[in-house]
Amino acid sequence: MPARDAQVAGSVALVTGAASGIGAAVVDGLLRTGTTVAAVDVCAEGLKDLAERSRGRVIPFTADVSDAAAVADVVDRVESGIGPVVTGVSAAGILRPGPLTDAADEEWADTFAVNTSGVFFVLRELARRMVPRGHGSLVTVASNAAGVPRVNMGAYAASKAATVMLTRCLGLELASHGIRCNVVSPGSTDTPMQRQLWTGDDDRARVIAGAPEEFRVGVPLGRIADPADIADAVLFLVSDRARHITMQNLFVDGGATLRA
Repeated sequence: MPARDAQVAGSVALVTGAASGIGAAVVDGLLRTGTTVAAVDVCAEGLKDLAERSRGRVIPFTADVSDAAAVADVVDRVESGIGPVVTGVSAAGILRPGPLTDAADEEWADTFAVNTSGVFFVLRELARRMVPRGHGSLVTVASNAAGVPRVNMGAYAASKAATVMLTRCLGLELASHGIRCNVVSPGSTDTPMQRQLWTGDDDRARVIAGAPEEFRVGVPLGRIADPADIADAVLFLVSDRARHITMQNLFVDGGATLRA
């Protein structure tokens, strides 16, 4: 293991949204570094599959991150039963697409409950334990939609924008304690969330090409990301190779936002 990966090697990480998509890819990447992972998700079956193929190095915790008490309980159980958490990755998220004028109150509330409050609950609980130890790294998986307006994604984009600033402000508060807080903002990535937006065989090509009628540019690199592409960025930010990086928002979107 390279010395600059020492931050994560042999330590304990907690990852939310771990059962599929980007969260699962982050778990796989952390396992390759020798990290023990507390995997958190609402999908018990997905966590079971993840734990079984990890040969005991993934410990599953079924919980809803929008429930503050549940998050506190999970973090307590991880810290007391597995060990101190050195790395926290908040990848849990939901998408309720549609025009803002048609959005139901519960859809708006649910989106912020998971994408914003859920991240806050996780970051808060982990930060409270990291501060006395004087080290740790926290990464939030947001979205490039947080920086560029999107048609039919208003609630999602707003929730992710709030989460970006939440994470950066926390990074400022925690810097003197040796704790780094960063954001990774993916673009279109081949995950179940992305595929719920697709309705035809040519949707992948349409995303890459862009949609002028939705004021959306395409992907300059000409491909949709794999979850592993996003996980690699997360792994860099939690490693000692990024030891002098905090409060940053790394866009991993093939250039789709033109770094707006």
